[in-house]
Amino acid sequence: MSFDRIVSTRSRLLVRQAREWAEILIGFESRNKYDLCDDDGRVVGHAAEEGNALTAVLMRNLLGRRRPASFHIYDADRAEVAVAKKPFTFYFHRVTVTEGGQAIGEVRRRFSLLNRTFDVVGPGGRTLATIKSRLFRIWTFKVLVGGREVGRISKRWGGALKEIFTDADTFGVEFGDSGPELRKLLLAATFLIDFTCFEENDGNKRGLLGMISDD
Repeated sequence: MSFDRIVSTRSRLLVRQAREWAEILIGFESRNKYDLCDDDGRVVGHAAEEGNALTAVLMRNLLGRRRPASFHIYDADRAEVAVAKKPFTFYFHRVTVTEGGQAIGEVRRRFSLLNRTFDVVGPGGRTLATIKSRLFRIWTFKVLVGGREVGRISKRWGGALKEIFTDADTFGVEFGDSGPELRKLLLAATFLIDFTCFEENDGNKRGLLGMISDD
């Protein structure tokens, strides 16, 4: 299965952090591991953050979300279809996405006081979409093209898989009207959002922020 088939043949994906995915299946140790599921809960792909377990712990403690990272995306047969690389950055986090060694675009965090905002940029530097979550709607990131919502990335999702959407480390990616190239970058954006917006808050998910609703 190609990257196109993972994202282009369905209207949404569930990105669920995997706790017990054997390292030997992908050939290297990793810290963050994800299963990509369709509406029926079938696994249609995988993703993993590259890195030795000990190194990952040291980098996380020293640099936190500023640390460099590489997210590898696989099809259901665990053949690599794309890579999203994040360099060391203090605030303006970004990932560059490559497919078959060819850059297909970037997702870049933009400075904003009241919102968390990311730009999705194509290979020619053209902004394809903006991803934004409002101050009191921190679990929902709307995908906007020309001010119109064409998709959504949600940490708390009420979609068709709501009954298995119980893990705090799970996202729903609703592609909506977005095209095939934008869909690929939105999947990569999900890993960047988890990495930069939620990773260091894992221990506080049931605190004040957990009581803010996106309904």
